[in-house]
Amino acid sequence: MSTESSRSELAPGAADLSELRVLVVDDEADIRLGLRKLLGKLGISAREAPSGDAGLVMLGQGEADLILTDLNMPGISGSEFLAQVKQSRPETAVIVLTGYGTVATAVSCLKAGAAHFLTKPFDNDEILGLVRRLGGQLLGRRRANGREQSSAIIAEDPRMQRVMELVARVAPSPVPVLVEGESGTGKELVALALHAGSSVRDRPFQAVNCAALSDTLLESELFGHRRGSFTGADRDRQGLFAEARGGTVFLDEVASMSNSFQGKLLRVLQEKRVRPVGGSVDVSVDFRLVAATNRDLYRMVQEGSFREDLYYRLQVVRIHIPPLRERPQDVLPLATHFLERSTVECLGEGAPCPQLSDDALALLIAYSWPGNVRELENAMQRALIVCCGNHILPFHMGLAEASWEGAGVQHDQPEASDHGGSAEPGNDGLDYADAKREAVERFQREFVQRALERSAGNVSQAAEACGMTRVALQKILRQLGIDRRSFSG
Repeated sequence: MSTESSRSELAPGAADLSELRVLVVDDEADIRLGLRKLLGKLGISAREAPSGDAGLVMLGQGEADLILTDLNMPGISGSEFLAQVKQSRPETAVIVLTGYGTVATAVSCLKAGAAHFLTKPFDNDEILGLVRRLGGQLLGRRRANGREQSSAIIAEDPRMQRVMELVARVAPSPVPVLVEGESGTGKELVALALHAGSSVRDRPFQAVNCAALSDTLLESELFGHRRGSFTGADRDRQGLFAEARGGTVFLDEVASMSNSFQGKLLRVLQEKRVRPVGGSVDVSVDFRLVAATNRDLYRMVQEGSFREDLYYRLQVVRIHIPPLRERPQDVLPLATHFLERSTVECLGEGAPCPQLSDDALALLIAYSWPGNVRELENAMQRALIVCCGNHILPFHMGLAEASWEGAGVQHDQPEASDHGGSAEPGNDGLDYADAKREAVERFQREFVQRALERSAGNVSQAAEACGMTRVALQKILRQLGIDRRSFSG
């Protein structure tokens, strides 16, 4: 590593990454050691795992903000490991390292959720720069989330206010609660609110996504295991039920559990005792259970795919979270909240937060939000990154154009360019000529809007950047109904 790079690591004002939780997964011991030493120069104490299977076990033993993983490993591949990590811990950033890098492989990993793709032999300075940048963002997000866990959920809409009233009534009671709602509605936040309002709020809150783990890993995660009970079990470990120590255990996506595991969970709920994997003696446990599902458990009971006795154990109290499209009064407060939080996380404390334009506000209200609150949060994060000026415009949010109908918003979103600016054959019944005309118009709109953004609405500067005359650009603006004043600071 160069002297210049070493000096930059110790530069005054550099972010302190000592709290960053990093896991290195590679079947080559020298690669793991080299990466661990390299990360040590940033003050990071990284854990390491020799395979994807071992990496999943280690994730069960402790969270990770950032993972560096090989792609070609024995057991589950790096791509399978990446998929499981992003499903169970979408907030964890993953950097893929491989000696067999191709463009197709890189694209596949990035689509699967990887934060970056690097080819071996990698450049030390590139790794360090990448970890510095990602690490600062991840720590900022973790600290922000930590501050907000005990804060009130944004509930301006009367439907959500009724939900929070029920949460407040139920929270002090130790009875099991079943939280129902579509994916992305905020079921874990409601579980956290139940914990924060309980008499055991000072004890641990343990959460696990049941859909992300096989029966064996889920049993180990919840019940614990004994050393040597399976590959990678190098020590005894308590499960989440024991680690809760009287606190709350949150089982997300509980409908995904197999019938066999449902029976094991029922026994734990009845007897408050668990038997660790590989163990011969039961262990007493104390916890308050909150479960969540995005499926209709009652229908599953009727179909025979979910145990009736477990269903009634889980849903002593049921809390249904309405989808975002059914609580429209929450959309704008949530959007503002996510935009302000993303500004702090990505740009730092005190950075100016861009404002939502009138067209962006209209689109936020009109959009159907199939991905619920999670989609809204992602849209605000994307808008902040894509925005070049002081105002968020509709196309910054990357929402599907089909959902803009009736919004009264100009179709100025640029996502078609991500697919080469072309329409699918026969899309919406358009013939070739009509589809081509729409694609060209979308391209024109995106192109000139980005030029106007960069010039802060100055038509002369935008025309020069586009390589056209001012008169030609003004003609295009009139044809597309674009007001250059929307782009001025």
